Order: sequence, then C-alpha cells, then structure tokens
Amino acid sequence: MPVNDFFTAGGIVAWPLLAFSLATFTLVTERLAFWFRLKRRQRRVAKEVLKLYTSEPSMVISRLEQNADLPICRIFLAALDLENPNPEEFRLALESAAQAELPTLKRFSTVFETIIGVSPLLGLLGTILGLIRAFSSLKIGEISDGATTGVTGGISEALVSTVMGLVVAIFTLLFANMFRGFYLRELALIQEYGGQLELLYRLNYEQGERFYAPT
Repeated sequence: MPVNDFFTAGGIVAWPLLAFSLATFTLVTERLAFWFRLKRRQRRVAKEVLKLYTSEPSMVISRLEQNADLPICRIFLAALDLENPNPEEFRLALESAAQAELPTLKRFSTVFETIIGVSPLLGLLGTILGLIRAFSSLKIGEISDGATTGVTGGISEALVSTVMGLVVAIFTLLFANMFRGFYLRELALIQEYGGQLELLYRLNYEQGERFYAPT
C-alpha cells in the first residue's frame, strides 16, 4: 500500500500518530548521540581524574573543566570548588550535584512514556471510528457497491489505525527501555566514582593532607 493511501486508510488518528513517530525518531536520535558520547568518554575521564587527584591534585580542576560537558566532571567540580570543606560537606556537595544531573540523564523519559501510553489508545480510537464508519454504511436488506465500499473502507481504517498505534508504541518502548538501562548503569558509575573521590578526600583530610586544586 502506498504511503499516502496508508495514511488515508488510517483515518484522522493517523496524523497524530505520524507526529508521534516523527517526535520519537527525533528524540531517539538525540538520546543516541548523547549516550554514545557519554559512554565513549565518561568512564575513561573519571578514571584519569581520580588517578590525577592522587598524584597531581593541582591539575584536577583544569582537567575537569576541559570535560565539563560530562556529568561526572560537573559533579566532581561542584565538590572540588568548595573552599576547605570537611568530609561531610564534600559528600553533600557530591550528592547534590549528582541529583542535579539526573534530569539530564533522564531527559525525554516523560515524553517517551506519554507516547507509549497514548499511541495504542489512538489506535484503539481509530479502530472504533473505523467500525462506526463500517456499520454506518450498512443498511438492512441493501447490498450494493457503495455499501460494500463503505464497509471495506471502515474496516481498513480500523485495522490500519490499530497497527500504526502499536508500531509507534512498540518502537518507542524498545528505545525507552534501552535508555533506562543506560541511565541505571550511568547512575551506578557516578555513585562508584563519586564514592572513590569522597574516600580519597576523606583519607587526605584525616591525614591533614588536604589537596585542593586552585580555582
């Protein structure tokens, strides 16, 4: 079936479903680029920063600022920029900065959930509208080409709209679950490396060797 005929057969609900599919494609593309950049650099940079903190602490701030587009670097900067914090203040700064980064990691998750929930409902609405159209074309005791065409068109609208709603919802669900998995793994990584930085700072603080990089 040609694309134009497909959307014509889908009825009025085909157009919001088309808008949902375009929105999903755009947001998925943005999220894929975001997670590709994050997974390619963040773990490596975090390890480099922790290693640098133990050997050349004066270079840590500049290294973090060079990679300030990464959430882990912004979290570390929020704590290391404090002036002579005690370990508790340092920990609170790390936790607060980590919480502030969560919306960036979960960006568009609400949009994805909305599309996943609404698309099948729009498909169901199209199904009902199509069946109404099909039954409205039937007249008791009358069988004609016009009536047959109306019934066929109504059933086609009902089936096509259902398929479109399910396809959009399934496609969005697959990527939404993938991004949720990325988010959970990244959150674990932030907690891991944040804990390591906090431990290093606490050890230095207790030993009286407070390593602060110049701001």
